[in-house]
Amino acid sequence: MQIDAFIDYVSSVRRYSPRSCALYREVLERFEAFAQAEPDTVNVRNYEIELLDTEGIAPKTVNLHLSILSSYCKFLVKKGIMASNPVRLVPKPKVEKRLPVFYREDALDRYFEASAPWASQDTLDLLLATPKGPSADDLYERRLRRLILAMLADTGIRRSEIIALDCSSVDFARRTLSVRGKGDKMRIIPLVPSLCEEISLYLKAADYITGAARTAETPLLRTSKGRRLYPVYVDRAVKEELGSAQGITGRKSPHVLRHSLASGLLEKGTDLNSIKELLGHSSLAATQVYTHATIERLKNVYDNAHPRAHKNGGNNGD
Repeated sequence: MQIDAFIDYVSSVRRYSPRSCALYREVLERFEAFAQAEPDTVNVRNYEIELLDTEGIAPKTVNLHLSILSSYCKFLVKKGIMASNPVRLVPKPKVEKRLPVFYREDALDRYFEASAPWASQDTLDLLLATPKGPSADDLYERRLRRLILAMLADTGIRRSEIIALDCSSVDFARRTLSVRGKGDKMRIIPLVPSLCEEISLYLKAADYITGAARTAETPLLRTSKGRRLYPVYVDRAVKEELGSAQGITGRKSPHVLRHSLASGLLEKGTDLNSIKELLGHSSLAATQVYTHATIERLKNVYDNAHPRAHKNGGNNGD
């Protein structure tokens, strides 16, 4: 198989992230070990059955495998190694569509009101007056976790995007954030004044606690050791901050904060194209899922509050 050539193509030409390239390689090498041959309709279908029935892998993940195999076959067709893409002839397993989960706006507001002191000048002054050590690290970590929540909730950026931010990503004069998203695409996100102020105060705390000179390439968000954040750190920050927050139930994750912003904007009348640009979606179809979530919420309000909802729509002669 031409796996190395394909990975080099998606890395250098398509500019896929190292994480995506690693996933593509893992899937293709797994298929190669199973089929011992280049893809054709029969061995792709057998591979699909192996994943679904023998290994019990979820249909959504199986579809991801098939999508990667399809991209690989298209690459081979362009190189003249294959005549056509056999994956197109293989029926894909149906995936149950789930509506995005989100947090209520009032519940998030209560969290940010309760955690506001950790973003204040007073807490920064306390940190700067505390000798470096465990106590100072604790103050800094709390401020950092609060900022992670604020940035995810206010901008809707992905976990990978917040990790990749550098100090140069923030333009305080224009109050904007430059974000490099999927496919290496750049987008500009406006920042509310309060978030700009919080970022500015945090950077002073980071300069003190890390003791390192700040440059344009310095990670915007850093651990107390001065290192760039990593996925588990961001996940843990969200879980710790929202774990005991009043009114916030269900899964605590960065992506739910992204869903919450999109749903809130849609409810306030923001058009889908604007939400699409803000979130960095490649197509409008990915954004339209939030309309379904809003409709479901409207149905619940209707069922609970509408005066005729519990009368089965009948005419009682009133």
